[in-house]
Amino acid sequence: MKTWFLHALRVRYQETDRMKVVYHANYLNWFEIGRTEWVRHAGISYRDMEERGLLLPVLHLEASFRAPARYDDWVTVCTHLEEMSPLRVRFQSRIVSGDLTAEHGDSLQAEEPEGEMLVEGGTRHVWVNEAWKPIRLDREAPELYGKMKALASK
Repeated sequence: MKTWFLHALRVRYQETDRMKVVYHANYLNWFEIGRTEWVRHAGISYRDMEERGLLLPVLHLEASFRAPARYDDWVTVCTHLEEMSPLRVRFQSRIVSGDLTAEHGDSLQAEEPEGEMLVEGGTRHVWVNEAWKPIRLDREAPELYGKMKALASK
């Protein structure tokens, strides 16, 4: 069973378009927020990672849009680490309607996220150094690699 990290957001006015729905590119920003918060939940700060010269650029992204979110709606960004090796990481993301964290705050949830599926997709990344050369995270930062593996195995 997959373990999802949940992070709720309220749709802001500037995230909507003339059709009064969330502009499609904002969902990709929300995917990034979900990844960043997942990493933070593992006990790692993106800022600290980048200050150490560890970068995680996106290689590939995909998104399927099913239903719109609108201004002032609550949505929950659901993030799952689908695959991880010392070189690459693949996250699965879902945006669902409603605030699934209302009772417990940001949390891990082992079941499939509830709520209407608005968008689902994912991103693939590769670990690189500041010179954009691929690195092995287990060699460059074994403690970070261990933290991510530990959270992914929950």
